[in-house]
Amino acid sequence: MIFSRKRADAGRHARDERTTEVLDSHDESTPARGPYDISEAPQGVQRLDLGSLHIPAVRDVEVRVQADPEGVIQQVVLVYGANALQLGVFAAPRSEGIWDEVREEIRQSLFNDGAAAQEAQGEYGTELRARVRTQDGLTDLRFVGIDGPRWMVRGVFQGEAATDPAAAGPLAECLDGLVVDRGQEAKPVREPLPLRLPRDVADQAGAAPADGNPAPAPREA
Repeated sequence: MIFSRKRADAGRHARDERTTEVLDSHDESTPARGPYDISEAPQGVQRLDLGSLHIPAVRDVEVRVQADPEGVIQQVVLVYGANALQLGVFAAPRSEGIWDEVREEIRQSLFNDGAAAQEAQGEYGTELRARVRTQDGLTDLRFVGIDGPRWMVRGVFQGEAATDPAAAGPLAECLDGLVVDRGQEAKPVREPLPLRLPRDVADQAGAAPADGNPAPAPREA
């Protein structure tokens, strides 16, 4: 299924470090850019609610999902032109982030498959860049990870955005505006947080023939 979001976001976050700013109307702080925890997300932004992930509506970005008949989402990919961003969200411990450990495991997995991966410093911290062989030939991938309170978001850029972050454009805007709803229940560390189609969309999809064309998935490590 393909869901196109054609409206603009409420505004792009500054492309700088994830500093905080004090809100005038409340005596509390919020990150200047996301991904945000649901407890600190800016209000007044149109988002697609997929359960644990709320994806902002950004002009010209398609939200492509692959879901089972019950509406449980197996894959989320944002597409802008020839670029794609695959998103995943996982449970993490309260006391520390897990991206450093996960990144090393991805690097080792790629190495075992014969693909060299190199670390690089990016706007979200340490990234992992690799060139892998897929059914479409050699493909560049850029892995980013953002640790939040008891969650971690992993993004995988594909296309020109994998080698040139500036080419990500609206995809980076989506990542900056992403909201994570972790929930309060205990979950094993690294367990994927549940993603579901909105009920009205799931009902509509169940009544319509499947198009058979889920998003082209970046290679999973």
